[in-house]
Amino acid sequence: MDWIFEPWPWYVAGPLIALIMFLLIFVGKQFGMSSNLRTFCTMCGADKKADFFSFDWKAQRWNLVVVAGAIIGGFIGAHYLSNDVAVAINPATISTLQELGFNSAGNAYLPDELFSLDALLSIKSVAILLIGGLLIGFGARYAGGCTSGHAISGLSNLQLPSLIAVIGFFIGGLFMIHVLFPLIF
Repeated sequence: MDWIFEPWPWYVAGPLIALIMFLLIFVGKQFGMSSNLRTFCTMCGADKKADFFSFDWKAQRWNLVVVAGAIIGGFIGAHYLSNDVAVAINPATISTLQELGFNSAGNAYLPDELFSLDALLSIKSVAILLIGGLLIGFGARYAGGCTSGHAISGLSNLQLPSLIAVIGFFIGGLFMIHVLFPLIF
């Protein structure tokens, strides 16, 4: 029964993702999480304020099930299928993060210094979360989708814009972690 608590190997998870993508392509759907934000906003009446939100959100109901599944699956995975709350990361990375002030590195899935309720009392933490959220939201909108939409769905459909977006995501991530992150912390 210990196999339940271990991450699935790539040769199981990869083909399952490919199967889901094949089924979505077969029924003419495209997967992406950021498009659900547009759907939620339209459901709440944003279509009365901006033309961008004027579309038939009911046609996207199937994708809302994906969001519910991700939330429920994440909860089940974290609370019932995991025997450890920490991510196994390289000891050198833990040391580097601790030098930057992340004392929970290697002990928690998310750094308490950014994601605990106490972090909301820090102006620096709130500013990082707000600015980061705005930049991610802007980037996902500017790129026409998020990392999951482009990297999983777009590349599965062999779309050149998705390849360009994914390359941009990786370059941005590398720039952030190697240049900006040390400057911020």
